[in-house]
Amino acid sequence: MNIRVVVADDQEMVRSGFAMILNAQADIEVVGEASDGAEAVELARRLQPDVVLADIRMPRLDGLEVTRLLADTMRVVVVTTFDLDEYVYAALRNGACGFLLKDAGPALLVEAVRAAVSGDTLISPSVTVRLLKHITKPSGRPPSLPESLTERETDVLRLVARGKTNADIAAELFIALGTVKTHVASLQRKLDVRNRTAVAAWAWENGLVA
Repeated sequence: MNIRVVVADDQEMVRSGFAMILNAQADIEVVGEASDGAEAVELARRLQPDVVLADIRMPRLDGLEVTRLLADTMRVVVVTTFDLDEYVYAALRNGACGFLLKDAGPALLVEAVRAAVSGDTLISPSVTVRLLKHITKPSGRPPSLPESLTERETDVLRLVARGKTNADIAAELFIALGTVKTHVASLQRKLDVRNRTAVAAWAWENGLVA
């Protein structure tokens, strides 16, 4: 079944761009577009989508209030141009299932929607690194890696922790994008964590990143 999405943004070009990217996916369908927060809430309650993409700054109701009103019954991913910590914390406190910068690129937009449906939280990599610096403290002990991690997986682990996207990692390590995805999935399994953010948190907490 298709993942049904409502896109809320006060800029028509942004809405159209997101809709074009998402509708190009075989498993995703944009079922509605809203130009302000109040319309987004009304539309979402009527259409009952799987995911709502909500901009932070919108007329009538902002994306944080939209998130607060909808998060109990559906998954909301906040998308914004404003890379401010207070927005990130407020969005997550209000129940957002993701926080994405608009310049994160099409691949992360699609990944954020799919992650939300699967119960994961995806945060833009650059934001993730900054958050981790605030919420994790180095243990002071030497890094301790699971024996099952390969050298290449360790390379990928460090780059994920530094906020690199899959495309960035593929370019830096001269490997295929699909290989990066395989390594990230393997890291999640071996470290017994649920998502990419948790992989990065593990690396920071265990002293793999200075």
